Amino acid sequence: MNKKTESSPKKPVQKFQAAARKAAQASTASAPTRRYRSVFFQFGLIAVTVAFAALTLLARMVPFFPIDLQITRMVQLIANPLFAQLMALISWPGFSPQSYILAVLMALLIWAIGLHWEAVAALLGAMTASGIDELLKVLIQRPRPPIGLVHVIGILNGYGFPSGHVMYYVVFFGFICFLGFALLTPSAKRTLLLAFFGGLVLLIGVSRIYLGQHWASDVAGAYLLGSLILVANIALYRWGKLRFFVSQPVNSSEKSGAQ
Repeated sequence: MNKKTESSPKKPVQKFQAAARKAAQASTASAPTRRYRSVFFQFGLIAVTVAFAALTLLARMVPFFPIDLQITRMVQLIANPLFAQLMALISWPGFSPQSYILAVLMALLIWAIGLHWEAVAALLGAMTASGIDELLKVLIQRPRPPIGLVHVIGILNGYGFPSGHVMYYVVFFGFICFLGFALLTPSAKRTLLLAFFGGLVLLIGVSRIYLGQHWASDVAGAYLLGSLILVANIALYRWGKLRFFVSQPVNSSEKSGAQ
């Protein structure tokens, strides 16, 4: 009696491999276009670095800028209770210990579906962002918004520049968005994932200002520095992926761009 051969179900990592190949085929670009994008990207990195350096020097000299006070008071004019709850809810995952627990749990989930280097890179990014944030806070020693000037919802100890919440969200959740964009084909699930984590990255800045726990310039500095750390983390991920984890899914356009 002949046995019927049935195709075994694909493992999660194999599904990501197939999706990554399809994404690579759909994102090919000509050599001139790639060169143009590379130059534009490098110019953007230089601009962000200069902007962050200038803002850091100013933040070291003054406790806040006049526009900081104006922005906070304008944002805090929103008196809707649902909006206030939303702002508090968005900030909650960024406090310890839940920020550490969340990073570890998400890294374990990514590891469990077979994306080992992705899990390591995601956790490394979160740890790097937190470490650099704490170091800069001690070096800059910029005070947080005082109760006498703005409405402070929950008094926090420590310094304010840059915002640790924003840096954590930009680096960690930003890397999750990168993985979803690079490894998943266009679909409703990918769109939902990018919208959710991307929305957290965008709204965390408003949340920190609304709660009166950071000035707008603290938030701006964190977005700038967080973007640089995210780019560095993605570069490290691609470097390690092509050398030590070649059997895992990788966008072929990344491989060609690294040569």
